[in-house]
Amino acid sequence: MNYDFNNLLEYNGYLGTVEFALEGNVFHGKVIGIDGLISYEGKNLESLRQDFEEAIDDYFTMCKDNDIELQKPHFSHLSVKIPLTLHKHLAAFSIKNNKTLSEAVEEALADYITA
Repeated sequence: MNYDFNNLLEYNGYLGTVEFALEGNVFHGKVIGIDGLISYEGKNLESLRQDFEEAIDDYFTMCKDNDIELQKPHFSHLSVKIPLTLHKHLAAFSIKNNKTLSEAVEEALADYITA
């Protein structure tokens, strides 16, 4: 899943989504970048942020109380510097194959890693 990293909540290094459900008229979200589910909700953005932070704090407490190692968030966002010539070839490939640059890089990496 792709996320707009400019529209996420952040607390203690953890990121969470912001979504709105017309049914119930409620904001909700989930922590991303970890295995498992930490979710939260609120009637407005301020209460959503508060519930998000409380959910992270509860996760910390639960892990400490049960001697469980905290999961560090991991994300699928990667920044890589490549030579200009390779970038031009990648851009041409993307246009020719009706793909975004990210899709072309993902496909190339998947082919390389699974080969």
